Amino acid sequence: MAIKFHESTKTFHLFNKEVSYLIHILDNGHLTNLYYGKALRDKEDFTYLYDTYTAVNLPICVPEPGSIKLNYTRQEYPVYGTGDYRTPALTIFQQNGSFVVDFKYASYEIYAGKREIKPLPSTYVESEDEATTLEITLHDEVMDTDLVLTYTIYENYPVITRNARFLHKGSESIVIDRAMSASVEFPDMDFEFTQLSGAWARERYVKNQKLEMGTHSIQSLMGTCSSGEQNPFVALKRPDATETQGEVYGFSFVYSGNFVAQAEVSTHDITRFMMGINPEGFSWKLEAGETFQTPEVVMVYSNEGLNKMSQTYHRLYRTRLVRGQWRDKSRPILLNNWEATYFDFDEEKLLKIAKKASEVGVELFVLDDGWFGARNDDYRGLGDWYVNLEKLPSGIAGLSKKVEELGIKFGLWVELEMVNKDSDLYRAHPDWILHVPGRFDSHQRHQYVLDFSRKEVVDYIYEMIAKILRESSISYIKWDMNRYMTEPYSVIANPCDQGRVMHKYILGVYDLYERLTSEFPEILFESCASGGTRFDPAMLYYAPQTWCSDDTDASERVKIQYGTSYVYPIVSMGSHVSAVPNHQLHRITPIETRAAVAYFGTFGYELDLNLLSDAEIETVKKQIKFMKAHRDLIQIDGDFYRLQSPFEKNEAAWMVVSQDKKEAVVGYYQKLNKVNGSWMRLKLQGLDSDTLYEVSYDISPIASYDAKIAEAYGAQVDDSTIRSYKAYGDELMYAGICIDREVLNKKGGDFSAIIFNVKAE
Repeated sequence: MAIKFHESTKTFHLFNKEVSYLIHILDNGHLTNLYYGKALRDKEDFTYLYDTYTAVNLPICVPEPGSIKLNYTRQEYPVYGTGDYRTPALTIFQQNGSFVVDFKYASYEIYAGKREIKPLPSTYVESEDEATTLEITLHDEVMDTDLVLTYTIYENYPVITRNARFLHKGSESIVIDRAMSASVEFPDMDFEFTQLSGAWARERYVKNQKLEMGTHSIQSLMGTCSSGEQNPFVALKRPDATETQGEVYGFSFVYSGNFVAQAEVSTHDITRFMMGINPEGFSWKLEAGETFQTPEVVMVYSNEGLNKMSQTYHRLYRTRLVRGQWRDKSRPILLNNWEATYFDFDEEKLLKIAKKASEVGVELFVLDDGWFGARNDDYRGLGDWYVNLEKLPSGIAGLSKKVEELGIKFGLWVELEMVNKDSDLYRAHPDWILHVPGRFDSHQRHQYVLDFSRKEVVDYIYEMIAKILRESSISYIKWDMNRYMTEPYSVIANPCDQGRVMHKYILGVYDLYERLTSEFPEILFESCASGGTRFDPAMLYYAPQTWCSDDTDASERVKIQYGTSYVYPIVSMGSHVSAVPNHQLHRITPIETRAAVAYFGTFGYELDLNLLSDAEIETVKKQIKFMKAHRDLIQIDGDFYRLQSPFEKNEAAWMVVSQDKKEAVVGYYQKLNKVNGSWMRLKLQGLDSDTLYEVSYDISPIASYDAKIAEAYGAQVDDSTIRSYKAYGDELMYAGICIDREVLNKKGGDFSAIIFNVKAE
């Protein structure tokens, strides 16, 4: 088993071939972390790794003479009030007004496999030999409360998952005000704090900051959105760590609501990292016999740099977080009508767009906002999930059948958590929104947040949308959510229970997802929240892909998708070729570049193909043919490598390599063109040094060039413009591919891209 308890030294060792984690039971019954890092050979005694602090005449208090100075101890789950003056992992308010607790070791259980933590999503196993789990029970005698710390280590991944569970047995109620899912302490502060930060249309930019004494933290207080401003992910990396070498510790939170992640460095250089539900606005009362379960933190260790950390998350999340029929399937190529029509459409216009999509090889047509209620703009209609028969006289059932008769599948957009005040739903149930009576109700996009902490609200929405799905032929659902939470108050909750509302709301979202995905397992769900503002692991548990960002500009998407790849699988990133000028930045980029970025995701189109030129239509057909030939490699089978960062240079690059190293697809992207520029080499990764590969790439001009320019270059848009050569893997990785500036010029210069195909001979 991957977990051993050494009775004589009271030490737990979690280990596999890549990682070790050591926990020691101290004499006072508390737990200390002895080590977390590269795998160690197991043995009986590691206790000498426990650092004791023996200095005297310090104003640090201890509970009794000669006892442990908690302020200098690397604790597994620290509390405040008995000598540790750093931020605690736990705060419990008791009826006498005290928040002092003392959880001491009581027992442990080691078992094969991994248990669910319902009603919360979490990673899973399909057989017990994939992982081993340790549960350590601590007990506070005064409150008569158990605290169960759960650790699971995967057999074939450098992954340890963490969560905490509380079981209250005492006769007097308690209130949990803070309950982190994981706390890890390191004996030094030699780290950089890497986070994914941004805002709407520029989500998940990579940010780094060197740790110093004090606290560095990120958080979300948006309620319904986990990740638009700060993603629930942090990497602590050594300063010399790169994409390919050095130590990195990744922490990813499987949760979709308010969170906090922080690294606190003490004045003695100890780094305490914690991650969990944000305690701001949170409180959870427990009566005798009641429990509270925290969400899961997934910790990944890498001593081969950031890319190894990312590949671990990609494989784990794609195969042991995503569930259902779509887990191991590549995604259909879709066309979404939103940027083609917005609210201005009828059945005839939609079928014209769908027909053209079918002709070029698109496999799925998606009807976006505006199909329901009185929804002709964003002022009205949200919450009325029945079809607008003035626009669609055949209904969704009839339209979906007509689209399928064209030879493609049909998908639908919804925004189930929101309501407009100008809607039948709000007029019937004005108390169903989150709001504080007597105060102003904030809105965004003229919409309000339904109170999903109430079961009757979730039940009502479920029945409305399930009716549509039962009656129609729907293969895909895009689940949108276009605002942050304000006035998080439920009018039916007691005053002492208002601290539950935000967490119960998220549980309501999970419940609705669970019910819909269970009843309609064949439907591909894509989560969306104003683009990518709720892109978190918990969403992937229900919806195997997420709309990466509303910003569809190709150059900006390189940065967004690059940052997203730190944690999330390529197949989880919703990525489309959209119209130009771009609707967010008004920038014009070649359709070839837009596709070259979108290939590394789910891939689709968000435009009216009927408005494209003949040359562009031919290019679209080639793009779809390329994606169909390579999507299994890109989305399911391959390993993703980041080669060059768009946050550091004018150029960016990444690649996907098959598991057997016989095939790869490489994307190279240039922002602004350079005159008389220097030579450029792109060094690949992940290939077999001894294998001879053929490298090929298209050198034809962009489709928007007129015939005279194409003729001047001596090239047409056909297979005769493929350039290729042969090289061994060692040459491609260490000498690199020569980037031809003339090819970049042909492809538009500014915002140009080249796709390289690498295939073993």
